[in-house]
Amino acid sequence: MSAAARVLLATLLATAALASHADRTHLANISSALTNPTTQLFYDDLLPSHILRSKRNAHTLIATFDISKIFKRKKLQSKQGDSPNPTPSSLLSDNLSASMVAELLATSLANVSLVVDTTPLTDPIELTTSLVSNSTISTKRVSTPFTQISNPKNSLKLKSKSESKGVDASVSSRVGVKKKVWENETVWPVKHAAVVDGDIILGGLMMVHRRSEVATCGPVMAQGGVQALEAMLFALDAARALAPPAVSLGAHVLDDCDNDTYGLEMALDFIKGSISNIDDAEYACNASAVRKVISGVVGAASSVTSVQVANLLRLFKIPQVSFFSTSPELSNKARFEYFTRTIPSDLHQVRAMVEIVKKLGWRYVSIIYEESNYGIKAFEELETLLARNEICIAVKERLVKDSGEADERAYDNIVARLLSRPRARGVIVFGSDQEVAGVMAAVARAGATGAFSWVGSDGWSARALVSDGNEEAVEGTISVQPQANPVRGFKEYFLNLTVENNPRNPWFVEFWEDQFRCRYPGSARTPYNAQYSRLCSGRERLSAGNIEFEAQLQFVTDAVLAFAHAIRDMHADLCGGEPGLCEAMRPASGPTLLRYLRQVRFTGLSGDEFHFDSNGDGPARYNILHFKQLSPGVYRWLKVGRYLDGELELDIDDIQFKWESARPPESVCSVECELGQAKQYVEGESCCWHCFNCTQYEVRSPSSETACVECALGTLPDPRRMRCAPVPELYLRPDSAAAVAAMTFSSLGIILTVFVVCVWAARGSTPVVRASGRELSLVLLAGILMCYLVTFALVFRPTDVLCALQRFGTGFCFTVVYAALLTKTNRIARIFAASKHSARRPSLISPKSQLLICSALVSVQIVSPARAIHHYPTREDNMLVCDSYVDASYTIAFFYPVVLILVCTVYAVLTRKIPEAFNESKHIGFTMYTTCVIWLAFVPLYFGTASHVPLRVTSMAITISLSASVTLVCLFSPKVYIILVRPERNVRASLMPTRWRGGVRGGAAGGAVCAALVGTAPLPRAPDLTPSTDLSTLNEPERSSTDRQVQTEEESELYPRLRRAVEENGVRLDARQLEALRAGLPAFGAGGSAPPSAELAVAVLGADLPL
Repeated sequence: MSAAARVLLATLLATAALASHADRTHLANISSALTNPTTQLFYDDLLPSHILRSKRNAHTLIATFDISKIFKRKKLQSKQGDSPNPTPSSLLSDNLSASMVAELLATSLANVSLVVDTTPLTDPIELTTSLVSNSTISTKRVSTPFTQISNPKNSLKLKSKSESKGVDASVSSRVGVKKKVWENETVWPVKHAAVVDGDIILGGLMMVHRRSEVATCGPVMAQGGVQALEAMLFALDAARALAPPAVSLGAHVLDDCDNDTYGLEMALDFIKGSISNIDDAEYACNASAVRKVISGVVGAASSVTSVQVANLLRLFKIPQVSFFSTSPELSNKARFEYFTRTIPSDLHQVRAMVEIVKKLGWRYVSIIYEESNYGIKAFEELETLLARNEICIAVKERLVKDSGEADERAYDNIVARLLSRPRARGVIVFGSDQEVAGVMAAVARAGATGAFSWVGSDGWSARALVSDGNEEAVEGTISVQPQANPVRGFKEYFLNLTVENNPRNPWFVEFWEDQFRCRYPGSARTPYNAQYSRLCSGRERLSAGNIEFEAQLQFVTDAVLAFAHAIRDMHADLCGGEPGLCEAMRPASGPTLLRYLRQVRFTGLSGDEFHFDSNGDGPARYNILHFKQLSPGVYRWLKVGRYLDGELELDIDDIQFKWESARPPESVCSVECELGQAKQYVEGESCCWHCFNCTQYEVRSPSSETACVECALGTLPDPRRMRCAPVPELYLRPDSAAAVAAMTFSSLGIILTVFVVCVWAARGSTPVVRASGRELSLVLLAGILMCYLVTFALVFRPTDVLCALQRFGTGFCFTVVYAALLTKTNRIARIFAASKHSARRPSLISPKSQLLICSALVSVQIVSPARAIHHYPTREDNMLVCDSYVDASYTIAFFYPVVLILVCTVYAVLTRKIPEAFNESKHIGFTMYTTCVIWLAFVPLYFGTASHVPLRVTSMAITISLSASVTLVCLFSPKVYIILVRPERNVRASLMPTRWRGGVRGGAAGGAVCAALVGTAPLPRAPDLTPSTDLSTLNEPERSSTDRQVQTEEESELYPRLRRAVEENGVRLDARQLEALRAGLPAFGAGGSAPPSAELAVAVLGADLPL
């Protein structure tokens, strides 16, 4: 007897011991119930001998395989008969009889753990069902249909671990739940396979059904499931033309129900042909079966399932090509060496989604991602890229997937948390269609259909499962989808399919029932077709109006064609093109096939070129889709852009987020601060802040948006208050009115000065020029000319050279002018001072001496370095000036000229009473008085215009020019007037005093200047009595004996006044003067008369006395 039978009987015994007396009546019938035919049929489905060890016909493609044989070597006897599959009823009748029950009860009691439902039972079959469902026997999922039971209303529900994820295994194994078994109902799910015979078999793993929480598989999935399966079969038909000669391609396609663990269980079928050295002696009926090897696998669709399956297939070196798995993790060839895919990695998709967010101007978004390898890896990359682009995440929510199926409350909580951040209106959703559909339904329930705008991943892009019934919530979505064109011919192929003409797809009946909401006659009952009361008529047909096609079927067909091209190339190299499979391809080597697979390059059924990149991924090409309301109640997925090679092309004008609002919503936590404001972040938030104003002269720091920095001097905040802009330089520009006026005045002065110089050069030998002192006059004119030229250095843009020239020139030109004037006034004053004490001529009054004195005075000029600087009297001013204007260093340059001016003025006062013939001293005095007035007026004007550079520079230039003009006019205009207008006065006689003009008599009043006899001279002509102020006015013979023969009017006037003793008829000679002049007096002759060649020279002591 088997162990299972022992457990069953032990269960019955334990129940009998614990049951009440009333229940024992029902238990007494158990023994007879075991022999009841109906009950026996029920046990046929439950006995472990059927569940664990029963044999089934080996599939024509894959040999029979039982993993328990690896660990258990004991051979079991099988009943030989006509049928290769012995029924559980026959096994029960051979191994177990009613007489053996009592014997087994005592020996099996200790091995049983059970929980008894004390509810009164009315039927022994119902009790038996309850007992079996509560045992700790580990059962295996089977596909044998339950036999109809006569009293179903009292039967208990069975809920195994495989049917309730998340429930504790120990609890689920001990608690009995009643389960009704209906007519034609099968254990769910039923394991089917779509089989196509061939020499080389490709495995397929499709998510024909959705995931479900209450069962291993959910309802049938039309787009990504059934259509993907039919696309694989369609591509397999097309690939027959690519197959090597006399070699056919076949397929063995299984359903993973979008469940990674169930998909891994299904994938075990793919490796059976690769396992060797397994004892098959116990499978006598299958000894002649031929084992088929799976050369490659197409799938799975989900990244989570692909990760599990890839780990398994890698161990057996079976190449795998997925068509929908986009997780970046799968690009790691160190872990997934045999995995490739025709769809690009999510890394490219994530970059495209971030570029869309940037294009929309969102800076504060929420992220919803599914709890899977697909979603978690994408979320990690999203976080990195968003942070790199300074986009903050408001809410991070995870959709339950791997750990179970979320209920409505979970989705409602997610939407509530999204609504808690109302400013984060942009939401990135990275998930699969089934989970995202739950989110959209929750949004509709919360009445928040207009609160969010979605950016979706390819997992739910353009999926009817998401949008159908949730149009208002999904409206405005922008999604990223790998670029895929329609597969040529597939639409017609699929629309012509019916249940009758498509027997190779075992799930097509379920699809048909789900599509037309009817029950197909003769179909098995499933948890999802029980609601259909109407029978299918058989006249239903698929059409473009009642079905929506999956947009990414190109990746499925490309996966099949990639295998076909690789097998063709491999056959050509290994078999030399011979018909059929050579020994090198019996079976095909996985590593070799993988190498050929990675090198394929072909044009697919969609017309696009295809090849794998270095990571074994498909080309990174994406379409940007938009769910738009075209008219009230009419919605469509439209293409609005694309993402190729890292570049986003998005037509914003075609995007309409809501019917009433086409513009994209604003998704920021805090509005950007206005101009001139900085941010103060909210504690704990990286994208939320308050704004505060920077002061008038501050801008927001370029290095820190939370701080204000003060602009440096010479700069002010720009109109946007984002940076400090330089203040325009302020200086006297040559084209300004003030500069033009100053230069015009200086130019006129230069012209007049040059004119005077020319006059002096042309009439240098005339008495007026000679009397004024030609050398000092030229020095004076040079200084005046420099004063006028300094104006041009003042009005041009300041530079270091011009500033040095200004500082030196302004001081030097005045030094030259007033040094010459000082030399003149000093000479006159010394002569008058010396005349009071002696008739001796003062020293250092010759022209050469005067030039030396003037040069000595000029050489004392004080010079200091100068440079151009920026001066900021106020924050709004940026004056480009010479530093002399700021630190008053001009006073250093002016100090010495002012001293000269003061000394000249003093001398002018001292010489104000000289005789009228020497009125140049009066002109000098007038010049000095006027100069002092001008400079006294300039000082307050200069210091009062410190904040107005043009006015200050102009005032200085005009003041210098005025000073030069006063000197030019006062000293030279009278002489120029005589030279040019009154030339008759330009003679020596006209320059003599009036008392000299009478010859032997004069009428001068008292105090007239005396003339001293200075020596004898030949008298070929009358003595030259022209007054002169220097020796340059004398003839050359006269200059050779200056001390004795030369006497000028100036010298005569400047000699001391002698005490005159005027007598009527004679001359009285002063002995003191004669003594002083005795060296120059000639001796008198004995005859008392003068020699004929000379006349007596006398010193006239009184101009009014005749000789």
